[in-house]
Amino acid sequence: MSPKKKLVDICHKVYAKGFVAAYDGNISCRTTQNTVLITRSGICKGDVTEKDIVEVDLNGKNLSGNQKISTEHKIHLYAYKKRKEVNAVVHCHPTYATAFALIGKGLDKHYLPEVFLTFGKIPLCKYATPSTDGVHKSLDPYIDYAWAMLLENHGAVTLGKSLDEAYYKMEKLEHAAKIILLAKTIGKPRELSKKNISDILNIAKSTYGIVPDKRNL
Repeated sequence: MSPKKKLVDICHKVYAKGFVAAYDGNISCRTTQNTVLITRSGICKGDVTEKDIVEVDLNGKNLSGNQKISTEHKIHLYAYKKRKEVNAVVHCHPTYATAFALIGKGLDKHYLPEVFLTFGKIPLCKYATPSTDGVHKSLDPYIDYAWAMLLENHGAVTLGKSLDEAYYKMEKLEHAAKIILLAKTIGKPRELSKKNISDILNIAKSTYGIVPDKRNL
């Protein structure tokens, strides 16, 4: 599947999952030529076709025509400039994760082993006005190592080495947020203990070769 077709496929998935509504969200991927394919502004992700994908360079210069690129393109370009291993960025407004962002809470407690191994802590980036330089600058404390971030009063961003990986991180983020929020409505969720975490890390290293970044534990 071509990069554009894959990008269209991921756009349709985030809309079908309800991670975005109306014209919300933006998705991109890095090409082998180190350019970026990104969704244009003002398009429902459920309606995206290959004609709605814009190619830009890492400075945001349009390389494929006159279509207006997403107003949040600076988040994407910033991630690619900061992280050579990042090849895809998904920015959405998933309901449960955004609810945490709305009350100023990151998902920084460890409840679920799989989420711990995938993300470590999921930090909250301080509020900045959408489409301004402040948004991508708000990622600064975490951009060097985090794979998922909540944007205060805004939404969420996930990064990946591929479009599938970035998408599935968004899916896992939203699923975890839903579970945690529901658990909080019926009681106090049990956090993983230090021993639990130590055991998980040992198994992850020996079985899967996963060594989480210590900055995100």
